[in-house]
Amino acid sequence: VPIAAEVLKAKGVYDPKKVFGVTTLDIVRSNTFLAELKGFDVVETDVPVIGGHAGITILPLLSQATPMADYTAEEIEALTTRIQNAGTEVVEAKDGAGSATLSMAYAAARFAESCLRGMNGEPVFECAYVESSVVEGLDYFASKVKLGPRGAEEVFPVGDLTPFEEECLEKLKPELKSSIEKGIAFGQK
Repeated sequence: VPIAAEVLKAKGVYDPKKVFGVTTLDIVRSNTFLAELKGFDVVETDVPVIGGHAGITILPLLSQATPMADYTAEEIEALTTRIQNAGTEVVEAKDGAGSATLSMAYAAARFAESCLRGMNGEPVFECAYVESSVVEGLDYFASKVKLGPRGAEEVFPVGDLTPFEEECLEKLKPELKSSIEKGIAFGQK
């Protein structure tokens, strides 16, 4: 997203409401893993995922998931780590012979449908990686956004976090900041 933003800025056509990093794959994985763990219907499961889209920058907010559930500290830590490393898990399961192409396709289709519904005037809420002031010091961040005819019409704050989630947020900041800076520098070349 920072690279695309810089290229579009250089061409004079940048609109921050219309440039998205699609983090829906992290949502799909989070929903699936939580539903499996707690016996929920995956269709009714929604786990907001904030931050970025790589390793520790992926932060599932289990405290804000629906349906609500009780978790042990061990479940939270294990599920968070599994979600953060899900791409690696798939590659290892395929013995290096591919990646999560089916789930990527599903996530892309879901996000595209959400964008189309939003463009049609239906208020739609998704998590996406966008230009944002949600977290101080990070110019881009994934959080819940309201999609509408003009793109990301509203970017929502992260909301209340548990101490574990706050700790994870602090840990992801330097990694995400470095990634953003690299993207901006590359996009300005």
